[in-house]
Amino acid sequence: MVDLPPIREVIQRHGLSASKALGQNFLLDERLLSRIAAIPGSLDGKAVLEIGPGPGGLTRALLRAGAKVTAIEMDRRCLPALAELDAAFPGQLAVVEGDAMKLDHDALLGEPYAVLANLPYNVGTALFVRWLGGEAWPPQWTSLTLMFQLEVAQRIVAQSGTGAYGRLALLAQWRSNARLAMKVHRSAFTPPPKVMSAVVHVEPKEQPEGVSARTLERLTEAAFGQRRKMLRQSLKGVSGAIAALEAVGIDPQRRAETVSVDEFVALARALDAAA
Repeated sequence: MVDLPPIREVIQRHGLSASKALGQNFLLDERLLSRIAAIPGSLDGKAVLEIGPGPGGLTRALLRAGAKVTAIEMDRRCLPALAELDAAFPGQLAVVEGDAMKLDHDALLGEPYAVLANLPYNVGTALFVRWLGGEAWPPQWTSLTLMFQLEVAQRIVAQSGTGAYGRLALLAQWRSNARLAMKVHRSAFTPPPKVMSAVVHVEPKEQPEGVSARTLERLTEAAFGQRRKMLRQSLKGVSGAIAALEAVGIDPQRRAETVSVDEFVALARALDAAA
């Protein structure tokens, strides 16, 4: 086991402070970080993508687990601290300075990879939508283990009939398995955020046949864009949707939050079949 100084000491030595503009909140508890790194199972020898490593708290847990880490960091202040980890774990860490929203992750890794990240709050949802969207499936990533604000995490794993259920739940669950793996108290961060956080773990599963991601996106955008309205109202702008509701036996007087993931998939399949 490589002997490393406490993360708090690294932060102080390099004069680092969490940037509100970059959505940073640093995790210092190494036992907690090791638990997060263990969520996907063994990482020994496996490729891992980390977004926004900051001073490298989660990074060191991943390296200690034997992972080959590619870390994307846009805050230049953090690069010297990450360079120390590179020296401590030769050949295991590649640091890319840049904006994760603008980089091609698949091309960067060049092989199947797991994603583990304490995501910056200001880009977390956008990155999540990007990883789960699009027609190409299965993805090159093998799992996503991501820290979110608790409210966002609950929206990702929500079931139909609940107030948190919406487009994020559909996106996460129609061709993936999503679970809330761990809640994290705000006191674990420096500085402490105003809200609780949680780690979500997502693994891709087989995509339902005969369903286009774009069709499902159009349906859910219309349905949840006016979630208080009945489906016959919210979906009237989607060509063929009302007929598709009848074809699959969904009452047009229901509201979007009562329609399950499987029912939305069936509705999208009927739309694509009629096109």
